[in-house]
Amino acid sequence: MSTRRALRIPATRQAGVLLALATATISGFAVFLNGYAVRRFGDPTLYTTAKNAVAALLLMGLLAAVTTRHRQSSEALTLPSSRRGRWGLVLVGVIGGGIPFLLFFEGLARAESVQAAFIHKSLLLWVVLLAVPFLKEQLSWYHLAAIGLLVWGQVALVGGISDLRLGTGEAMILGATLLWSIEVVVAKRLLTDVSPLTLGVARMGVGMVVLVGWAAVSGAFGGLAGLGLSQWAWALLTGLVLTGYVATWYSALARAQAVDVSAVLVFGAVVTALLKSGVQGAAIPSVGGLVLVTMGVAAIVAATRGRPRSPART
Repeated sequence: MSTRRALRIPATRQAGVLLALATATISGFAVFLNGYAVRRFGDPTLYTTAKNAVAALLLMGLLAAVTTRHRQSSEALTLPSSRRGRWGLVLVGVIGGGIPFLLFFEGLARAESVQAAFIHKSLLLWVVLLAVPFLKEQLSWYHLAAIGLLVWGQVALVGGISDLRLGTGEAMILGATLLWSIEVVVAKRLLTDVSPLTLGVARMGVGMVVLVGWAAVSGAFGGLAGLGLSQWAWALLTGLVLTGYVATWYSALARAQAVDVSAVLVFGAVVTALLKSGVQGAAIPSVGGLVLVTMGVAAIVAATRGRPRSPART
């Protein structure tokens, strides 16, 4: 089998959902690593800027390599055919790779971790509310059942929502989650014109400009020059993980419904909980919650077997 042929991933919803499962695994690992990495920096903005800059550069290198060696690959560089599409790439960078990262990591420094996790995982609900009217995606009975299991599992994992409050940190995380949900819808439409890697480079490249600009305004930019070897090592590690997340996420979104891939992404909570238990010795927050989330994700994976590719436009 040639290398070019080996690069091809089936354009089916099942392939998209399986890629989303890979994204969820990476996401769960990233959340676990971020807990260690951010403490090495002190300033969340400084950490986010360094990590995302690494991811942007890695994605640029990956896109250049794929385009040079496999110009006909579905992952090679492609530019939008319209001015609206080009502005869409900029928008994805601002609301996907820039502002929400600032809000999210600054919010994490202020919010309670349990509430922050629940708010972040509410992404699925916001995507559902946007994808049905704007992308004309269809919700079947298995979607409703899976979403019910996923929400129930998330509530169980945080020990209930009766004490949920919206302080400054939680509001920042909610703002980031809402922006990421809008990004999902915009990205889904753009993926009819551009390759997943092209969109990933736009997201992280434009986002890097936003983050560096904010760092300069806030006075955190000078801290980048003072980062030590250990801090850059953490930035490189977490930036590499973020690269994998972005690449697999957009590849999944290009093949499956936004609702499908967003639902599967919730599985990241299971990965994070198991890592914390196995590595740190932390107690499992709720075995029932983990089972419910896993069942919800399994329902999405099973229901998309053999289904054709879901177009971004209808």
